[in-house]
Amino acid sequence: MRLQHIYISVIKGYLFFLTITFLACLIASCGGSSHQDMIDILHNESKRTFSRLNANCPEAQLLHCDSDLHTVTDQGNINFLNYAKASLLVRVGQEEKAVSIYQNLLDRMDPEVSKQMLPEVAIAYMRVGERNNCMLNHTGSSCVFPIRDEGVHVIKTGSTKAIEIYEQILKQNPGDLESRWLLNIAFMTLGKYPQEVPHNLLIPNLNADTGFKVKPFVDAGPSLNLSVNNKAGGVIADDFNGDGYIDLITSGMGFDDAMHYFRNNKDGTFTDIAETAGLKGITGGLNIQQTDYNNDGKPDIFVLRGAWLDKGFGNQPSSLLRNNGDGTFTDVTIPSGLLFYHSTQTATWADFNNDGWLDVFIGYESKTPDDIEKCALYINNHGEGFVNVAEQAHCDVVGFVKGVTSGDYDNDGKPDIFVSCIDGKKFLLHNTTQPGKNVNFENVTDKAGFANNTNPTFGTWFFDYNNDGYLDLVACNFNFKSYTTTLGYFAASEALGKPVKGAGNIFLFRNNKNGTFTDITDLAGLTRVVFAMGCNFGDIDNDGYPDMYFGTGNPDFRSLVPNKLFRNMSGKRFADVTTSARVGNLQKGHGIAFADFRNIGKQDIYAEMGGTYNGDSYANPLYVNPGQNDNNWIGLKLEGTKANKSAIGSRIKLTFMENGVKRSVYKDVNSGGSFGSSPLRQEIGIGQAKSIAEIEIKWAGTTEKQYFRNIAPNQFLQITEGNNTPRPIKLKSLEFKIKAGTTVCLPVSLTTQVKTN
Repeated sequence: MRLQHIYISVIKGYLFFLTITFLACLIASCGGSSHQDMIDILHNESKRTFSRLNANCPEAQLLHCDSDLHTVTDQGNINFLNYAKASLLVRVGQEEKAVSIYQNLLDRMDPEVSKQMLPEVAIAYMRVGERNNCMLNHTGSSCVFPIRDEGVHVIKTGSTKAIEIYEQILKQNPGDLESRWLLNIAFMTLGKYPQEVPHNLLIPNLNADTGFKVKPFVDAGPSLNLSVNNKAGGVIADDFNGDGYIDLITSGMGFDDAMHYFRNNKDGTFTDIAETAGLKGITGGLNIQQTDYNNDGKPDIFVLRGAWLDKGFGNQPSSLLRNNGDGTFTDVTIPSGLLFYHSTQTATWADFNNDGWLDVFIGYESKTPDDIEKCALYINNHGEGFVNVAEQAHCDVVGFVKGVTSGDYDNDGKPDIFVSCIDGKKFLLHNTTQPGKNVNFENVTDKAGFANNTNPTFGTWFFDYNNDGYLDLVACNFNFKSYTTTLGYFAASEALGKPVKGAGNIFLFRNNKNGTFTDITDLAGLTRVVFAMGCNFGDIDNDGYPDMYFGTGNPDFRSLVPNKLFRNMSGKRFADVTTSARVGNLQKGHGIAFADFRNIGKQDIYAEMGGTYNGDSYANPLYVNPGQNDNNWIGLKLEGTKANKSAIGSRIKLTFMENGVKRSVYKDVNSGGSFGSSPLRQEIGIGQAKSIAEIEIKWAGTTEKQYFRNIAPNQFLQITEGNNTPRPIKLKSLEFKIKAGTTVCLPVSLTTQVKTN
């Protein structure tokens, strides 16, 4: 009967999905408010996905578990259901109730069964400590690895109990590296690492500084009320109201996760104006991106939904939000022809047919042989709607796609596409579109040198890491099996000098300038344990070489590994500077953005934190860059006339003399990595150069170049295609006032929790 009930639930869910799709199409054909239509669709999707069959909905599973507990009488089944309930309580953020149930079970169950339960009990106690300290008494040092100073727990019960259990586990199994890693972290949270860690269990030097040091960043998120708690989600840093100052917009993957629009108040503070901006009810979205689909110069928003979810729960609509230019947004998904129900978290906007309008390539998730979703290429009909031409354009590839990016890797003036899949597939799609012809791509994956790399990968981007004028490629190794297991084992192995080969490395493919790429991951110093999800690049020290920041983790609560910051060492290799920079947050990292929020030539880093479940939500940090040196910089906002107005895909080349040596820096106009969006205003370091001899702009979609000579550094300029006089942008320099002991905003899902018995 139970199996029959499950089948009936699945059928009902599928019929509901078909009904919603039909109604959405009917609404689109009859007119009406497309914005309210999408809010209604999302509300219905929220109800549809609140199901015990949805692996990412522990709230519904918990209610079902409680229902079963009222009906069963056999003690064995009661114990099993209570064990399941405790695990679910951790996922919904009710850890105190969970540990109470766990302790009761440990006292009454067979010792062998209890032993198998201990790792879950230990991490539940760790979560008690994290909630009571890192969330409810959050500081800028909370959960920053290595934990010290204000990050040390004041309420010590959770970590103390966790240590007791981990020592018990390790007494029985000294080779359990996962538990050993977490034991050392627990001692850190109490300020007792390394001195009180048992010698045989100590992982030494976890608090050692990095070999190459940078000045430490400071988390200003709590002070500026930017430390909103969401589950995993996206972030965009850009100027959404046209005043020249960089704002922030964030999202969370759940339908109970609101979007936040933090307007830059131009005085060192931010205000969340999401509700007045019309974003109330536009929920969900593991990733968000800015675009300008209608060429009006106002950044619009693309919201991507449904990633990871199976059993049809991932078949969710994405959203296109038009910037109205008056501080509000309107959902135009339906009239734009972008209403689809597919599981995705990744897309890339570029002018693929060089007609001056931004198109969008979307990577869908084909999770099983029975769940095939071909990637889509929507061509922009000059702001009047989009049409999917992926099949005709030969880019309708299939894979479990987790990252897509675009860039002109062969410098032929046409944007190409790279597709990164967690099932190990990779696709390099060369744009072969001819003038006046329909857009077309050729799959050159094997010819380009990717045939032998079958490693699962996640986030990705094109950038010119060595400033040779050719775009190189990053793809983040993310072993699919590791997505359902803990990452502590890999971190401990590396720390003990026995790293596991291929464990979450960052693949760097150098462009050979002949249509092929070479994997130089090892040579570049990137064979490190990272397991990146969110990712982006910027320039923290204004030397003109792009640095990289990665958000790490997976859904397992035990996967506490630090986010990573790598400094580019003059285009030769990368150095891990996470520890000295104080940006190694142990919580789950997702959307990442680099931006000069203060208009002073120093790029800060904003990270959208939080995991899959409400119980794994976390405060978003804004890591403020103190300034690494006195290097110079230039800020450039490009505006296309023949090219798309936001100039996405245009290439900037700066040439200057630094310490008597002539050098060039190259930067494409885009938002950076595939998971997190930095501003389209380009912030470019020039080292110690006192003047920029030449700025060359190669405009997207054209063969035209513009040149500007003898430009003074340390200023913001707007350059409009066809206009030979750059316009200075006058902006105030801002100062963030950072104070201690600021309370963070808890998500609705944790302030109105599921009622349980």
